Amino acid sequence: MTDPLLDDVKALLEKDFGDDRILKQIRRACENNEVISNFERNYVKKLSEKHLGRKPETPTSAEKPVVPDVVLPETPSVQKIQTIQSPPKTTSASSKNSKLMLGVGGIALVVIIAAAVYFGGISDMTPNVVDTPTENESLTIQTDFPSYNNKDIISISGVSDTIGSVNLSIENQNGKLVWAEQLSLKSNGQYSTLAIAGGPGWENSGTYTIKVDNGAETKSRTFSFTA
Repeated sequence: MTDPLLDDVKALLEKDFGDDRILKQIRRACENNEVISNFERNYVKKLSEKHLGRKPETPTSAEKPVVPDVVLPETPSVQKIQTIQSPPKTTSASSKNSKLMLGVGGIALVVIIAAAVYFGGISDMTPNVVDTPTENESLTIQTDFPSYNNKDIISISGVSDTIGSVNLSIENQNGKLVWAEQLSLKSNGQYSTLAIAGGPGWENSGTYTIKVDNGAETKSRTFSFTA
């Protein structure tokens, strides 16, 4: 039986839709019965729906992801603590001492909760990105991860203060060119693309280098690759 994915890839290549390098990589994987990532399947699926008239799949109710309920830990209120710690009223002096102790305990609890919220907020504010470019830089380049394995998808993005396009290239640990692409800049100067870590020139593990050139300057970034 013919693989529908392979048929769609061949049709897209024949009609010149999508990125030839990515589609040829997927076609080679289909023909050799190699593992194809979900990202590659979704890439072909979106192109097929847009250019080949494929109908999008409608997920059934059973396929809807179940989001687990988030159970927040109960924080004892000052009122509860006061209720537990309040001794029976015996004399006027003991009542005053009890109120003083409750006041000090309440202040201490507020300080502890405020400190927990403060330090928790600091940890949540730490961005989970490989690199954050400086706003004043005229040309930036970054990847979604610092290392990749064979057949992984590399997400590359950045910003240039020029107009038109930028030239992107990837070299292996021996300085051999393994990927080249010209990217058009958006109106805000941003650019982005996807590259497949695999194919000719990717036979050996090592440190690979991504370079971007906007005509005025060149920036580079390295990443680790495991064949």
